[in-house]
Amino acid sequence: MALRFGYGTNGFGDHRLRDALEVIAGLGYDGAALTLDHPHLDPFAPDAAARTAALGRDLERLGLAVVVETGARYLMDPWRKHEPTLVSDTGRERRVDLLCRAVRIAADLGAEAVSFWSGVLPRGTPVPVGWDRLADGVARVLEEAERHGVTCAFEPEPGMFCATLADVRELRERLGSPERLRITLDVGHCVCNEPSTAADSVRDVGPLLANVQMDDMRPGVHEHLEFGAGELDLAATVGALMDAGYRGLASVELPRHGHAAPQVAFRSLEALHSAERKALALRKEAR
Repeated sequence: MALRFGYGTNGFGDHRLRDALEVIAGLGYDGAALTLDHPHLDPFAPDAAARTAALGRDLERLGLAVVVETGARYLMDPWRKHEPTLVSDTGRERRVDLLCRAVRIAADLGAEAVSFWSGVLPRGTPVPVGWDRLADGVARVLEEAERHGVTCAFEPEPGMFCATLADVRELRERLGSPERLRITLDVGHCVCNEPSTAADSVRDVGPLLANVQMDDMRPGVHEHLEFGAGELDLAATVGALMDAGYRGLASVELPRHGHAAPQVAFRSLEALHSAERKALALRKEAR
């Protein structure tokens, strides 16, 4: 089964959103990972509903599927990156509000998932308090997701409170393993921060995957790199996604490459298609 590849709009920060989508579709991608942020679609803007409706028409016209990402750096606080979060000392309700807005936007767009993460636990905060804060916030977002029929995909982020796939499993268990709470897997994070390879991680959590982010990394370094610049075995990872029967978008996540976005997006799709051909050839040999 062929995979569906997307590209993250946070890698097109110097483009108007409509122009970015035109390029993404023109290159042959199947979808877009839409980061809600002020340069593109600001969920707090007075005209957010109208802009969402126009975006939906653009996505339909271009034949692009979409997932909603919520990792904007300075959307809520111009001084502090990513703050407030689900585990902050104060302001957590603002993060919950953002995520609920993201759920409603996802419902309006027919998005396949809304992706989000925990945030960094403030220094000196006991770990049990962090779990209580996180579980409470996620539970409230899940209530909104249930009302709108939207899938939530939780992403483990290096350096954050919920940093590994094992942490996400614990979160799901604390919440009673809700069906609407699934997993976003950034395959580069597996190189950077997981004990297993990206391919093994896919095999481990495959049935829970609702969103996949594609990039390369080096062990212990949380830096999104183009394919081939790190230590990811791309063909093995693509093969594992195929073997797992993954049907969601696998979207390139290169937020710091916007200065050359069209060229980077072109090279990325070439690398993904090459990896897919290699994975298919290996499967044929194995049979």
